[in-house]
Amino acid sequence: MPAGHGLRSRTRDLFSRPFRKKGYIPLSTYLRTYKIGDYVDIKVNGAVHKGMPHKFYHGRTGHVWNVTKRAIGVEVNKQVGNRIIRKRIHVRVEHVQPSRCAEEFKLRKVKNDQRKAEAKARGEVISTKRQPEGPKPGFMVEGATLETVTPIPYDVVNDLKGGY
Repeated sequence: MPAGHGLRSRTRDLFSRPFRKKGYIPLSTYLRTYKIGDYVDIKVNGAVHKGMPHKFYHGRTGHVWNVTKRAIGVEVNKQVGNRIIRKRIHVRVEHVQPSRCAEEFKLRKVKNDQRKAEAKARGEVISTKRQPEGPKPGFMVEGATLETVTPIPYDVVNDLKGGY
């Protein structure tokens, strides 16, 4: 029999709950607040059928463009043919979690502002641009001893007799 092409086809493992994460959904999922512009990861919870996004969006990151009572409007990029379309979908809060994609950027921003303030107090102008690491510095190996290794001659006749 040919494979089906339904809405939830090939999602047996994709939408299944993780090991030891089955059962009730924690309250923190519902109590979390989302603001417009936040980055969110779409991670489908198979236990909740309402407001479930299509399997294509599972594992995608987008940003919030609308917040309703029980759902969140997420804008996600989707490649269709040779172009990328911004898709706006509404997803229930059970299928969404805050993304950590901009976490490092925010930390770097705070650190750069702090470094700029310190430099301004000293009366200097510093660059906050990231620089590539570059090559490691060279060094001299000291205390190494040389050992000459000579090969043992291979004797076919004694090898056949089981010698050596």
